Amino acid sequence: MTTIDDLPIRDDLRGRTPYGAPQLDVAVRLNTNENSYPLPDVVVDAIAKAVQAELRDLNRYPDRDAVALRADLADYLGHGLTSANTWAANGSNEVQQQLLQAFAGPGRTALGFGPSYSMHPLLAQGTGTRWIGALRDPDFGLTPAAALTQIDEHDPDLIFLCSPNNPTGTALDPEVVTAVLEAARGLVVVDEAYAEFARPGTPSALALLPGHPRLVVSRTMSKAFGFAGGRLGYLAADPAVVDAVQLVRLPYHLSALTQAAARAALSQRDALLATVEVIKQQRDRIVTTLRSRGTKVADSDANFVLFEVGGDQKVAWQRLLDRGVLIRDVGLPGWLRVTAGTPAETDTFLNKLSLEALP
Repeated sequence: MTTIDDLPIRDDLRGRTPYGAPQLDVAVRLNTNENSYPLPDVVVDAIAKAVQAELRDLNRYPDRDAVALRADLADYLGHGLTSANTWAANGSNEVQQQLLQAFAGPGRTALGFGPSYSMHPLLAQGTGTRWIGALRDPDFGLTPAAALTQIDEHDPDLIFLCSPNNPTGTALDPEVVTAVLEAARGLVVVDEAYAEFARPGTPSALALLPGHPRLVVSRTMSKAFGFAGGRLGYLAADPAVVDAVQLVRLPYHLSALTQAAARAALSQRDALLATVEVIKQQRDRIVTTLRSRGTKVADSDANFVLFEVGGDQKVAWQRLLDRGVLIRDVGLPGWLRVTAGTPAETDTFLNKLSLEALP
């Protein structure tokens, strides 16, 4: 039987495994930071009508530049943005891949501060970009001084900052972003996939876009919007960045059906985002409950919680799975991550996470 190693695959891809989280049929799935709530009927109806209207013309290519969708995204973000400031693709992963293709690639470097989103180094590798893995502080925070030390040492072509950070849930102080922008030579990408779940008073890097042409803020509709199956990510940036990304995007990369569904979802955003506050309540409930039990928990501005298990996280993960609860082992020794779901899912998780479930 032929294996990957029998093929003329790139040497730097040999021995690698694809990104992915277990998709197991268990009672409670809290491992991929999905929104646990199904789409409301009013949203389903709006999407169905929008998609239906596109079906007869599927013999034609879609709007290559997704101008109407980008205008809707700009309207949602506010901050005086227009369609010229936005770009959309198949999830924020593709957005970030396009940024690496345009601003990094062979002979260039990208830097991130871990533990952070594990796709960033994989996207860098896939685009031939050398990855530099810097580290956050022991409490998972990041100070301007620490960030500047790494930038001064490595002089990267592209920098990833996550706020709120995945898998820790911690948000960045705006002073960190400002300091990095002042020091960086290349592009600065702030991944705000979980921004809608941030606690009150947590600022967005969107406010820093004016006057910073090398700043990019990436977002997604997969989390707060509950649109993970729709695959729609987007960015906000200076129009010149959007022009540059279009040099590397595939022709007609967003189908007419995706564009129509995303626009319909955005038109019903009040109904879709109604679950955000409920999810935040469950997140805070998890944090409070675990801390009351003496468990170390990272502060979270996302829809998930990272907590310490006090031993082998693989053992704790399996014991919870055996009890019908699937959460995420992100490869951080001694820690596991759980998505904040419905109240019933939270009940089950907290009940199953007894002392006997931990190593």
